Amino acid sequence: MSLTEQVTQAQALVDRATRIVVLTGAGISTESGIPDFRGPQGTWTKNPAAEKMATLQHYMGDPEVRKRAWKNRARSPAFEARPNTGHRALTALEMRGKLDTLITQNIDGLHQEAGSDPARIVEIHGTVREVVCMECDDRAPMERALERVRAGEEDPPCRSCGGILKSATISFGQALVQEDLVRSEIAARECDLLLAIGSTLSVYPIAAVVPIAKQCGASLIIINGQATEMDDLADVVVRGQIGEVLPEIVRAGSA
Repeated sequence: MSLTEQVTQAQALVDRATRIVVLTGAGISTESGIPDFRGPQGTWTKNPAAEKMATLQHYMGDPEVRKRAWKNRARSPAFEARPNTGHRALTALEMRGKLDTLITQNIDGLHQEAGSDPARIVEIHGTVREVVCMECDDRAPMERALERVRAGEEDPPCRSCGGILKSATISFGQALVQEDLVRSEIAARECDLLLAIGSTLSVYPIAAVVPIAKQCGASLIIINGQATEMDDLADVVVRGQIGEVLPEIVRAGSA
């Protein structure tokens, strides 16, 4: 099947759907200049030591790991990145009245910046746009902490209690937010179409929303540059550049 035929079939499913759930992974943000983690040019592929900074045990127990993490945050491309046509296409889908819930594995906040309603977004892995104190749970904008790092604080403590600050993301060894998991599963059970975009669908438990949606009768579209672990479940697999094919797929067709 040609790419044009894939897009046409996917568009027909979107046109017929009334309650769409979207699951996005790192692939939707790579066109904004944010590298993925495990791909050929991924952050952890090129620098395995970086994975240690995303592991809660190492981050909490080793001040040197925290210092390196803060230095990396201060120069992270995530804070300079802007939404691309893929992010904006999902905002257009929401404006059509079809998007129920947007579940994202990304921590970059680009869906909100593109105009998606924050109330519809589940950031299953948290957000890099905020910091959280691991002692008192106080939260604040990440930029405030980064200003302190740029001013010379290598490991800025919480200003409320002196505790360790961490980006408000889910690290390895840290539990996901149960309410977010429950909300995502309910959305998957109630949708009539699930659109999986830019995800290898190999990270659990959130990848489980795909078979859950299928078991409950929903159609499935997978859009990714490479094969995923769930391509065999899909009604349509679109293998193309997300920023190019997604706007066409969500554009109102003739159905």
